[in-house]
Amino acid sequence: MLFKKTDELKVGMRLARPIYNKSGVLLYDRNSLLSPQGIESIRNFGLIGIYILEPAEPVPPMTQADIEFERFQTMCVFAIADELNRILSTKKQQRTHFIVADIIKNYGYLTSKINFVQNLRSNEDYIFKHSMNVAIMAALLSKGMNLSLPERNDVVIAALLHDIGKLSLPIEVVFQEEENHAGKQKVKSAVVSGFSIIDEAFPSNPAVKRMCTQYLRMKEAAEKGETYRGEDKILPGAFILHIADTFDAMTAMRLEKHPASEVTVLKYLLERQEIYRKPVIDTLTSCINILNQGVSVELNNGDKALVLAENSYDILRPMLLNFRNNTIMDLSDKSAYGNIEIVDIMRTMDNRHVIDLDALKNQGISVDESEFVTPRG
Repeated sequence: MLFKKTDELKVGMRLARPIYNKSGVLLYDRNSLLSPQGIESIRNFGLIGIYILEPAEPVPPMTQADIEFERFQTMCVFAIADELNRILSTKKQQRTHFIVADIIKNYGYLTSKINFVQNLRSNEDYIFKHSMNVAIMAALLSKGMNLSLPERNDVVIAALLHDIGKLSLPIEVVFQEEENHAGKQKVKSAVVSGFSIIDEAFPSNPAVKRMCTQYLRMKEAAEKGETYRGEDKILPGAFILHIADTFDAMTAMRLEKHPASEVTVLKYLLERQEIYRKPVIDTLTSCINILNQGVSVELNNGDKALVLAENSYDILRPMLLNFRNNTIMDLSDKSAYGNIEIVDIMRTMDNRHVIDLDALKNQGISVDESEFVTPRG
């Protein structure tokens, strides 16, 4: 798999990921050959580039849930961009409640884990894609934490709007915040100003601004390695917003910054569980696939292995098949494997888990392949 910028695309290249329009209609499926019209469409969509398959490379497996997730993201990000820009200019919301209801309908009632697949972001669409993913994760986590429907609604609204103030700044200022102290202060001031816009646009949802304010204070404390205690009771939604924001920001795919894997982020959160709160971290691991069956991993002794079975009690210590000597390692048995740890997940170039179903079947493990979708291209 290769990433090609839009101006590097050539007729005959095969797509590695599907392309949808803003209405969610499939335009080009995986394995489709690029035509002159297809290349022109990609330019018109404003895409930075796309992932293509090398000549002899097989199409990576995708489940129906993965496909629906990508389709939903494409539709949702256009709607969010329009709505956030409208709220910023008019201080009134028009479609936020419809967007929130759609997110909760699709991701606020799931009973199984999902693959939280990231899409490549540019500086121009980063805030919209970040807000969308934080909102989707907020729907997952608020359901997992058994919040009431009104609370879930407020959390997802807060997730969608927590960065709205950044839209008032030039893009170059927003993305210099890590390097430039003055720029960082401008960004913080803009974010706080955005909370006033939230208050004005959502007068009947006072908890939304409160969540955003508490989340920002938690984030500032975390940057200092401290735990925010709060002058008043911290809303559950603020904890959700904090962890969802952190998870998405660290795993985001950008050309100029390599994303962290879910394992890396999980380790980061667990090392700071007083800051991010262990119950919220546990809810995160119950909602998102991190070390699920079939995932290939790298170990701290240099070996590579395959996850045979998850460990729901200690997500970072599953049962593995060691590729080097074809032995089974149960990392939950610390007396035998206490010194062995998973360093990271093996990823494809577009940041998906490397899945080896054949290795599972060779071990006599039943694999349900019916959920994997064959592309039409």
